[in-house]
Amino acid sequence: MTIAATLIARNEARCIARCLDSVRPFVDRLFVLDTGSTDGTPELARQAGAEVQHFSWPDDFSVARNRAIKLADADWHLIIDADEHIESGGELLRPWCATGPRLGRVLINHAFDDNAAGAVTVSRSWSTRVIPRGARFEGRVHEQVASALPRERLEIHLGHDGFRDAQLATKQDRNRTLLLRDIAERPDDEYVAYQLGVEAEGRDEYVQACDWYEKALAATPPSATWFHDLLIRLLHSLGQAGRVDDGLALAQGQMEAMHESPDFYFVVGNLALDRAMLDPADALDHWLPLAVTCWERCLEIGEKPQLEGSVAGRGSHLAQHNIDTVRAQLALMGR
Repeated sequence: MTIAATLIARNEARCIARCLDSVRPFVDRLFVLDTGSTDGTPELARQAGAEVQHFSWPDDFSVARNRAIKLADADWHLIIDADEHIESGGELLRPWCATGPRLGRVLINHAFDDNAAGAVTVSRSWSTRVIPRGARFEGRVHEQVASALPRERLEIHLGHDGFRDAQLATKQDRNRTLLLRDIAERPDDEYVAYQLGVEAEGRDEYVQACDWYEKALAATPPSATWFHDLLIRLLHSLGQAGRVDDGLALAQGQMEAMHESPDFYFVVGNLALDRAMLDPADALDHWLPLAVTCWERCLEIGEKPQLEGSVAGRGSHLAQHNIDTVRAQLALMGR
């Protein structure tokens, strides 16, 4: 049984060695498909022990992924990006692969800059990254594995810093262009609409983000792996777009289904705080207590990293900070 760490890369000199060093102990082969680097990425990859081949960028991530899989020619592939690295659990890879064909979903910790808080925050997602020979990708961007094989969570944790401001700026225009091509071809594809919402939200284009998220939500079943993240992002974007009442109404309808999500109650608390700003007459007696109650519910639930798109701290210190801030303001007002 052979396992290859399989990458596509372009201009990743900043982080390619970190990635390859993190996976080397757990695989038989390191394979990098370079799509046009000009910063020395191929040379750094070779120095780290990788086989490197070249491929003209096809404006389609799945085409590049599938080419890399074919050339790496392994029984199993750990699909990883250069701006990612194994944080923990690498030793689980080989015994997991030895027990039969299926798809492995690993936890990715995405670091991003929270400029309002002046801190780095981590959101978490589960992504299919361990695939057997014969599995293939589809989709120009935010590509997905197209396979009928069962998907299982595998406790391998990857760190990812490609969403930090300095790195994200170079990717947004490219991703949006590819997603718009996809939606033009498949206008009813709810996953592409969801990803277009993510792109718009990343630019603080909240009105447009709401449009894409609402289109996606109308067609996405609650069983979809991305449903939780989609709902939380839509609630946040509705608040940022000034549609606080729409957000609260949507939240009311989802309360039962989301009763164990700290992310849900965290964002609903934020919506209640926004409503307090718009309705000062009822702020002290209704909206601020509701916000605090929501954040207290976050603490009761605790952290839930298994939820798609969960943000670290919403079940702990971020919720407590909001509670302390509001209570301090109320104390100053003698309430």
